Amino acid sequence: MSDAKVSEMIARIKADNVKFIRLQFNDILGIPKNVAIPVVQVEKALTEGIWIDGSSIEGFARIDESDMILKPDISTYQILPWRPADKRVARFICDVYTYGNKPFEGDPRSVLKRNLDEAAKLGFTFNCGPELEFFVFKRDEKGQATTEFVDHGGYFDLAPSDAAEDLRREIVLALTDMGFEIEASHHEVADSQHEIDFKYGDALSVADKVITFKFAAKTLALMNGMHATFMAKPIGRINGTGMHTHGSLSKDGKNAFYDPNAENQLSETMLYYIGGLMKHAKALTRLGNPTINSYKRLVPGYEAPVYITWSAANRSAMIRVPAARGNSTRAEFRSPDPTCNPYLLFAGMIAAGLDGIKNKILPPAPTDVNIYHLSEEERKSRGIEMLPGSLIEANDELLKDKVICDALGPHIVENLTKIAIAENDEFRLTVHPWEIERYINNF
Repeated sequence: MSDAKVSEMIARIKADNVKFIRLQFNDILGIPKNVAIPVVQVEKALTEGIWIDGSSIEGFARIDESDMILKPDISTYQILPWRPADKRVARFICDVYTYGNKPFEGDPRSVLKRNLDEAAKLGFTFNCGPELEFFVFKRDEKGQATTEFVDHGGYFDLAPSDAAEDLRREIVLALTDMGFEIEASHHEVADSQHEIDFKYGDALSVADKVITFKFAAKTLALMNGMHATFMAKPIGRINGTGMHTHGSLSKDGKNAFYDPNAENQLSETMLYYIGGLMKHAKALTRLGNPTINSYKRLVPGYEAPVYITWSAANRSAMIRVPAARGNSTRAEFRSPDPTCNPYLLFAGMIAAGLDGIKNKILPPAPTDVNIYHLSEEERKSRGIEMLPGSLIEANDELLKDKVICDALGPHIVENLTKIAIAENDEFRLTVHPWEIERYINNF
């Protein structure tokens, strides 16, 4: 970073009357971590970086190779609007480096940047726009999160002013202050379920925004005595929480998915991209649906996709092509949920799409019927496969997929596998309330 840029940034921080800086980064699960420094240390952070011990961070480093350095990305500077003005706090999102000024291979942000570089070699820019859903629940008298609803609205309901609606407004205002262009916010299908949509952008800045969005929502809910959760399926037998992710590639400033002369105005590049996503869908499920609980959302009957299909209109398909054309032509990947690490998910989507483009992988014919109404025999005759049904099954699919493994790198794959095995073992060894209710009186 040039001396001029450092001086300009320091002057801006001083003008903003900032007292503390949070240097933020993310572990392999996409959970934000941070080191807080007083503002007098900001010049050192911007010129040299700040050393940290990464040995206790999920998916980072062993204790014998734990020294890492945080280097702020100055484009991510934002004031945290919920902090008091007289004790103003700002944050930078950082890239993580190791000795020799090498990007740390376990840093999810660096993984995404590496895959964006691969797209750039082919002349592409990857843009995406996720739709984040979340639940808002009450807290108990001890301040612990519950699954008790705050409101009982439905899809697009115009409810009377209540705590959840006020919270959603606060989140929108805070995100706007932090540079988001909010497009819409509304109540979702389930009680106490909400969605806030922001404008699409390049994949790196959008991944940063996903992390910021979740952090802001959870912080503001806590400040209002509530709990915001992005858990995929906090309550059984109602709709779960998704993160439908719209993606497109541009080349020379033009949408590469749009061809006015092609059938349905969808270019060969777009069809190959969809073919790549479908080919690698099972491995991508490990990235887009990374928890045990994620697979309780990926079941028939609650709008989440289960089958590897695509369509121009069918919302039961895994990939949907919205009606908009021209610069808005895009593919909506509907299976991910917001517990995902967006850096890893977007990296995997890029790798899958580029594989489709490089190898001209055409998708099968679109599935324009409700897949849930087809019999198993009808699905087999159409060649329709299912997404993995569990975390451990998805991880097995990841390990079989060289393209996605290469995109992530061995460090990430190894640690994702360790996490999947550990979570599966812990879940398998736990006796759940359902089992007690089901069996204790019968046997």
